[in-house]
Amino acid sequence: MTQRATAETIHRTCPLCEAHCGITVHVDRDANRVAALKGDPADAVSGGYVCPKVVGLRGLEEDPDRLVKPLLRRDGEFVEIEWEEALELAASKLSEIRDTHGANAIATYLGNPNAHDYAAGLTLPLFQRALGTRWRFSATSVDQLPKMVSSCVVFGAPFAVPVPDIDHTDFFLVLGANPLASNGSLMTAPDMRGRLRRLRERGGRLVVVDPRRSETAEVADQHLFIRPGADALFLFAFVHVLFEEGLVDVGALADSVRGLDELEALAKPFSPEAVAAATGVEPGTLRELVRSFAAAERGACYGRIGTCTQEFGALSSWLVDVVNTLTGNLDAEGGVRFPRPAHGPGRDEPRRKGRVPYARWRSRVRGLPEFAGELPVAALAEEIDTPGDERIRALVTVAGNPVLSTPNGERLDRALESLDFVVCVDIYLNETTRHADLILPTTPPLQRANYDLAFHGFSVRDHAKWSPAVFDPPPEARHLWQVLLEIAGRINGTTAEAAAALALRNVIESSVGPGSTCPGIDADAAAERVAGLPYPEAVLDVMLRAGPYGDHFDDDDPGLSLGKLQAATHGVDLGPLKPRLPEMLATESGAVELAPSLLVEDVPRLLAALERDASGMVLIGRRHLRSNNSWMHNLPALAKGPERCTLMVHPGDAERLGLSESGQAKVRSRVGSVVAPVEITDALMPGVVSLPHGHGHSLEGARLSVAAQRPGVNSNLLTDELGIDALSGNAILNGIPVEISPA
Repeated sequence: MTQRATAETIHRTCPLCEAHCGITVHVDRDANRVAALKGDPADAVSGGYVCPKVVGLRGLEEDPDRLVKPLLRRDGEFVEIEWEEALELAASKLSEIRDTHGANAIATYLGNPNAHDYAAGLTLPLFQRALGTRWRFSATSVDQLPKMVSSCVVFGAPFAVPVPDIDHTDFFLVLGANPLASNGSLMTAPDMRGRLRRLRERGGRLVVVDPRRSETAEVADQHLFIRPGADALFLFAFVHVLFEEGLVDVGALADSVRGLDELEALAKPFSPEAVAAATGVEPGTLRELVRSFAAAERGACYGRIGTCTQEFGALSSWLVDVVNTLTGNLDAEGGVRFPRPAHGPGRDEPRRKGRVPYARWRSRVRGLPEFAGELPVAALAEEIDTPGDERIRALVTVAGNPVLSTPNGERLDRALESLDFVVCVDIYLNETTRHADLILPTTPPLQRANYDLAFHGFSVRDHAKWSPAVFDPPPEARHLWQVLLEIAGRINGTTAEAAAALALRNVIESSVGPGSTCPGIDADAAAERVAGLPYPEAVLDVMLRAGPYGDHFDDDDPGLSLGKLQAATHGVDLGPLKPRLPEMLATESGAVELAPSLLVEDVPRLLAALERDASGMVLIGRRHLRSNNSWMHNLPALAKGPERCTLMVHPGDAERLGLSESGQAKVRSRVGSVVAPVEITDALMPGVVSLPHGHGHSLEGARLSVAAQRPGVNSNLLTDELGIDALSGNAILNGIPVEISPA
C-alpha cells in the first residue's frame, strides 16, 4: 500500500449526482478516514458549492452494511467466498446458460451509478459483447430514453442533447424539471440556486410549468400548473402560437433547418384554446408566455424527467428542441448549446451514414423497440415470467436495484425468483440483490479514481477534471471494471489482460492515422505513449490526446493528456459553451430535422388525447436534494430529517376524499396498492397526488439497517409496466391513474 502523509488534502469531484461538484477532501491518514468534506472554491464550474449529498461519500466509505467480499447463496443463506471462486463461478454459470439456451437467455440491467464511474462506462460494452445478448436493460428507460430518441432523429446522435446556457440566458423556461433538487439533469449545473439568483440579478426571468409547485417553482417569477402528461399538448400549442403570430425566427440556422412547413401544419389543431381543458393552462396565459419568450433576446426552454417519464415522452422531448429552434435559441449564446467535452471527437465531423439505432430488434413478448442497443425495462419482468424458448433465464445486474426503480416492482420481484442464475455486481444486499445466487461487491467512490465521462458532455461550461482516489483499496478489493473484465475474459476463454489489450488497440486505431485529428501518428506509436497504464486510464489518455483540446501525442504540445489533467489539481477550465452547428449534425441530411417521420407519425396519437376525460386522480413522483437514488437511504446523514415518503394531496381533494393531515391513505392503481402518510398541501394542483421515488426498504432478506428504520413505500408498486411512451418504450412514472381512499 502506498505510504502517504498523516494529514492530506485531495481535490476531486463528488460523483453522487449529475452536478459533479468539485470538492476538497481532508483525510486523517492516522485514522484512515475522512476528516472533512468541503466545496472546492477553485473548481471552474461549481466554484465551492456542494449540496448535502457530499457527506454521503464518507457514509459510503464507513457504512457497515456495505459488502466487501463476494457472497454466495448456499442452502438458502449467503456466505462469503474468495474472489477466484466467485469470478470462476460467474463465468462458468453464464457460459453454461448461454451454451444451452442461447445468448439471449441472459439479460443485463445497468443502474444509474454506472454513469458516475468512467471506468465502468468504458468496460461495460466489452462485458456485454462477451455475453453476446441483445436483452440489455438499464435505468435509461425509466429516465431519459425519450430525449435520446428525439435527439437522435432531430440532431443525429442519441447524446446530442442541447444544454441550457444558463449562465447567459435572459429567460429560463422549465418544464417537468426541478433543478434546485437535482442541480440539473442532462444539464450538469452545480449551485443552481446561485445560477438562478444571478439570472434574476441580470434582469432575467424564470418560468416553471409543473403539476407541483416544486422548490424551483417556489423561486420562479411565474409558475403554471399543468395536468401531468400534457406537456406535449402545451408545447404544441406554444409552437402553434409562434407560427400563428409570425414569431418564428430560426436565426443563424436558417440554412440548416428542415421541416418548418410540415411542423406548422402539424401544430394547427393544437391551439391554446383546443388544449386548455387537457392541460389546465388558460389560453391567454399561454399566449402571453409565448410572446414573452419569443421577445426575449436570449431564452432557453428546458424539459427534463417529467417530460420524459410520461405517455408522450418522445414528443415532449422533441418539442422542447422545436421551441428553442423556432425562437432562434438553438446553438445561440444564452439559449441551448452542445458542450464539447475534452474526451470527445477531435473535430466536428458529421456522420451522415447508417440508420437510426431504433427497432433493429424487438422484445419477445410485446414487441417493444430496441434503441441504441437496449430494450425498455418495462419489458423485463414479462421476458422472465412468460414461457417460451427464448425467455430470460439468467440476469446480471450492475449497480442497480430494479425491484425498487422499475415499473410494477412486485411482478419483477416475483419473476426474479424463477431465474436459473442471478449475479449482481453491487455494494449492498438490497431488494434486488437478495435474489442473487452470487453478489460481487466493488470499491466505493473514494477508493477509485474518476473522470466525469458522461457528465462533461452535459455541462453548462466546458471543463475537464481528474478525480484521484482518496484511499487505496484493500488488497483483496476489486474495482467494478476489473470484475467485468475478469468475467468477460473467462467467458471468451482468454484473460482480462488480453480482453483489455484488444479493446485498447481498437480505441487507438480509431483515434489516430489518416482521417483523424492525429494523422501523423501510427497505432504503435500511440500505444507506446499509454503503455503501462491500467486499461481505463489508457483509454482515457488516448481519448484526451486525440480530442478537441488534446496534445495529439506530442508531449511538448500544451494540449491535454491524462498526465497533464492529473497535474491540474482543480481541473481545466475550457470556457463557456460555443457554437457547434451545423458541423456536428449527424443526420442523414446534415440538417436539423424538425419534422422527422418517426416523431411525426406519433402526432395523431397525441391529437386523439384531446378527446379524453381528464377528471380522474393521477400520481406523479418527486425528488429530494438528499436522496436522488434509493441506496442513499442507507446513509444516516442523508436519511435523517423529516419524513419525506409522504403522499402529497391538495386540500380540496383531501376534504373530498376524507383524508386528514398525518393520517394514512391507500393508493390503488391497476397493478397494486400502497398505504402512505398524508401530507396536505396546496403545492399540488387539484386532481394530482405525489409520492417520491426509490423508497420501499421493507422486503425480507435485504441488509439495509438504516433504510429499514424508515422504509417508506415503493411508488413503483403502482407503476404499470403496460403504461409506456409508445414510441420509445420508456416507462410512464408520471400521470398514473389512481384511486385514493382513507387507509
